[in-house]
Amino acid sequence: MTEQTKLLTELNDRSREVFRRVVESYLETGDPVGSRSLTRTMSEKLSAATIRNVMQDLEYLGLLGSPHVSAGRIPTQTGLRMFVDGLMEISEPAASDRAAIEATVGGDPDVGTLLDRVGSALSGITHGASLVLTPKHEAPIRHIEFVSLGAERALVVLVFADGQVENRVFTPPMGQTPSSMREAANFLNAMAEGRTLSELREHIARQIVLRRQELDRLAADLVEAGLAQWENKGESYERLIVRGRANLLGDELDLERVRSLFDDLERKRDIAEFLDLAETGDGVRIFIGSENKLFSLSGSSLVVSPYMNADRKIIGAVGVIGPTRLNYGRIVPIVDYTAQLVGRMLSGRGKG
Repeated sequence: MTEQTKLLTELNDRSREVFRRVVESYLETGDPVGSRSLTRTMSEKLSAATIRNVMQDLEYLGLLGSPHVSAGRIPTQTGLRMFVDGLMEISEPAASDRAAIEATVGGDPDVGTLLDRVGSALSGITHGASLVLTPKHEAPIRHIEFVSLGAERALVVLVFADGQVENRVFTPPMGQTPSSMREAANFLNAMAEGRTLSELREHIARQIVLRRQELDRLAADLVEAGLAQWENKGESYERLIVRGRANLLGDELDLERVRSLFDDLERKRDIAEFLDLAETGDGVRIFIGSENKLFSLSGSSLVVSPYMNADRKIIGAVGVIGPTRLNYGRIVPIVDYTAQLVGRMLSGRGKG
């Protein structure tokens, strides 16, 4: 039992209702909530003075705060977390929201284009910034080739069994010759057929140790350098689609914080952690304010859910970033539905 959940169970019915109504009103309007306005919505008739006393107790417990001396109350980050974990009511996504997401998966575009459309739709529906972490390409490899582009530049080309081609420019080890490039490619192709990239990496690492003596040193260095292009930290940067950043400008995040968030999204700094957030378990996860260090400086919240392939393996994630005053009750089911839809769509393609 978390501290917030324990605290919630210790509140009496009156305090729990006052707290819930303050949070719901704040999430809807973004404005502090005063005791007088609550007298019109409480299930039992209470005076403004009585409600003020309850709100003071909730403030003492760290669940509510006062932005100004004379203003009403707003929930603290602790209060929002307690509300999300224990009081928030989640329903099915609206039919219009489901239809907008489903409309993105029509036709037969490539996976990248489709997920780009999903991100744009998710941003438009939630009025936040959307994040879509695309799956790694895990089709079996058909062919690998190294192409020299000059003394300090080379291209490694991967052709997959499904017809997709990926290539990356990299700096090859010193002294590479056309002969060593051919030897490296032949060595890889002899072991690549039928293996996915991740399977090949594991296999090659063992083979290089066992067969380094029969493999030319230059070719061995090139094999390692070429495969490294697909396991470096930049990989997650390239897999992240961000849409709808301009939506954040209309929220209550101050300009400096928005600029900080934009910088994070633009540079994809530490973005590999986004996948870590999703891979720790299935289902929707909610990170409020500083709970997620990736976006903590901007004071924003992240709602994220992984999606899985036909083997129930997590291969990517979808999420929404916005101010802490997100409509969590609406956005959580939308993100969950989107993740499930993407997972079903990709699993269906895998069977085709």
